[in-house]
Amino acid sequence: MPLPRTEAMTEFTTARLIQMFNAIARAIEADKDRLSALDGAIGDADHGVTMDMGFAAVTQALAGLDPVTTEPTQVFNTAAKSFLNAVGASSGPLYATAFMRAGAAVKGRASLDRDAMVAATAAMAQGIQDRGKAEPGEKTMVDAWLPAAEALQAAAVEGQSLQACLRAAAKAAEQGAEATKAMLASKGRASRLGERVLGHMDPGAASAVVILDAMAASATA
Repeated sequence: MPLPRTEAMTEFTTARLIQMFNAIARAIEADKDRLSALDGAIGDADHGVTMDMGFAAVTQALAGLDPVTTEPTQVFNTAAKSFLNAVGASSGPLYATAFMRAGAAVKGRASLDRDAMVAATAAMAQGIQDRGKAEPGEKTMVDAWLPAAEALQAAAVEGQSLQACLRAAAKAAEQGAEATKAMLASKGRASRLGERVLGHMDPGAASAVVILDAMAASATA
């Protein structure tokens, strides 16, 4: 018996956006031990745990929203506030800023088509860079998020589908995260380890890949 076909989505409704955040939370939870292990090599060994706490809080907060009467902007804003309240580590303000920027980018939209989702995701990447004041090559999550945003926007310019755009972003993030292994760190605790960080992937870049993979997977109906 043939498997049922899956079709690419053309837009994210509020309900689908909430489902996307739920998918991210599940993916982070499943990968939290690996993320913390990566962090243990060059940081405090808690990145997976803190990201899991953050997205668990997001899903709990979003469960209280009515998808029929709630616009996507409110979903992003709710995610921002709940993540920040749950996570005191550096990733808290970074992702809170990312989600707030995404919400601002799609303000007034009842649903998010390809271009709106591209704008929201690019705004997340820019928000993370602005809040963290990091540049590419400094071994941070920016090394995954900025290539992802660039690939996402390039795919949109080429006229690719929403799913293809998000897949391109996830692939670029994966390549960017892999590249952090060869970088020295200039931010956070890792910056004090010098060449000992070489060969280790930045945990923030690794979790960015998990997030973007889940976003891309959510674009399949």
